[in-house]
Amino acid sequence: MGAWEIIKIILQILGGMGTFLVGMKLLSENMTKLAHGKLQKMLNKTAKSRVAGVGIGAAVTVLGQSSAFTTVMVVGLVNAGIMTLFQATAIIMGANIGTTLNAWVIALGGSDLTVVFFCLAAVGVLMTMFSKNEKIVTVGHVVAAFGLIFVGLKFMSGALSFKAGSTEYNAVSSVLHAIKNPVLLMLIGVAITALVQSSTAVNAIILTMVTSGLVIGSGGNSALYIIIGSNIGTCVTALISSLGASSNAKRAALIHFMFNLFGAIIFMIILVCWTGFADNILGKIFPAGSMKLGDTDMAPGMQIAFFHTLFNVINTLLFLPFVKGFVWIAEHLVREKKQTKAPSAEVIFGDLDERLLRSPSVALGHLYQQTGKMFSYAMDTMNTAFNAFIAKDTEAAAVVQAHNGELAEANRVGVSSLVKLSASPLSMEEEKTVSNLHYVLNDIMRIGELADNVTKYTRHYVEDELVFSDEFLEMLGGMYEKLKNLYVKSLATYLYRDKKSLADVDVLEDEIDKDRRDLVAQHIKRLNEGKCQPQNSSVFINLVGNLERAADHITYIAHSIE
Repeated sequence: MGAWEIIKIILQILGGMGTFLVGMKLLSENMTKLAHGKLQKMLNKTAKSRVAGVGIGAAVTVLGQSSAFTTVMVVGLVNAGIMTLFQATAIIMGANIGTTLNAWVIALGGSDLTVVFFCLAAVGVLMTMFSKNEKIVTVGHVVAAFGLIFVGLKFMSGALSFKAGSTEYNAVSSVLHAIKNPVLLMLIGVAITALVQSSTAVNAIILTMVTSGLVIGSGGNSALYIIIGSNIGTCVTALISSLGASSNAKRAALIHFMFNLFGAIIFMIILVCWTGFADNILGKIFPAGSMKLGDTDMAPGMQIAFFHTLFNVINTLLFLPFVKGFVWIAEHLVREKKQTKAPSAEVIFGDLDERLLRSPSVALGHLYQQTGKMFSYAMDTMNTAFNAFIAKDTEAAAVVQAHNGELAEANRVGVSSLVKLSASPLSMEEEKTVSNLHYVLNDIMRIGELADNVTKYTRHYVEDELVFSDEFLEMLGGMYEKLKNLYVKSLATYLYRDKKSLADVDVLEDEIDKDRRDLVAQHIKRLNEGKCQPQNSSVFINLVGNLERAADHITYIAHSIE
């Protein structure tokens, strides 16, 4: 075989691999977009059950079409403090099972069915060109992605489809036969997977080779050693992602690595000792020539796909009872850094973890929950201010000002995070939510500012020695109780996006408006009757007016879900 023929084979394999990876990326992005909200709901579930965690990890990986996608997301969620290491470990195990579905799909890549899949690329493109419906366009991208995946596989299989005994076949076979050491084959799997950051891509190469009739190493278990290595190599993405993250995030990435490494060691020992595993087990489940589609024997590819699934399922069954053990090892290997200074008393709104941007819907869900925490903090600030007014406590003004400083910083981080998220591919509904969150942040800031106003009225109340009747204070307290009830109802409506509760929110808001009007009317009546000091008017009218305005902003937050 001449040098030019070798170059053409390499270029064709690289071209096929590039097309395959583009298809996988397009599929992952649009499957995630199509699963709008579902990933967030899955990951939000408290996976106290290890089995439930495995199921969630597998489901999220199937939707995201990548175990690396899931593990990096998990690292981000652990780093943000949303997920515990116990939950993360079970989900990571499930992610390894979920990714094995890809191998079964790829096993079809060398068959005559690929002609059908080629048409998918064209169909998908036409769907995106001639439809204005966002969901249909997304589905079109998914269909086109499947087409590209199989086009890439066909390119690779075409590059390796030599006739047995031909010069090309003998040349490639001699190269593949030269590598027979099991550990070296495993390390090749690790290196290639780490390089392309996709175990699915490595599986695609191995499946293409064995389906084309090429024998790797000395045959038998040789191809399986590379598959084992690819499972270790896929951990590199999460390990790189954890650099610069919190200790817990590093631990999550380390657990992913340990899970695959320990499993690889166990299977390497089994396969080295049981040299006939591939022939005696896989060969009997999928006998050669038993699954022919056209001129292609699918059995060798099915054997690889089955082994990949077997590897991850057995490892999960073996290690699932020892989740706490994995967490214990990770905590002892990755120690907490000693803090040189005391941490901030309140972290209302943490910076958006860049890892979460891999799934905009999950990132948006995280920001949504953080905004809810910020809403609660603003209301706590208002409670502090109002209680200080009733108690004539002027010192609480410093506390309210400090809280507002934290709210201002949280608002800055929140707006910055929303801007970052806006640059990601979002559905129309997600874009609307991002836009609404900007208004919600503004409403939250206004609640804090109104609380600051209340502390100013407290100062006048004390310094000017104003006197308010017990009747007025009792009515004011009743109005504020309704404001707190409105907050509780609005927060629940906002967090759970319960549109049915909006009617109850509006009823409470109307009652607060009526209370303000009644209080002002009675105050004016008492002024006319000489029962109230005129100097009280400024504090009185502004105070109830500010509480009513706070109710408006609380109501706006509830209505942001529309």
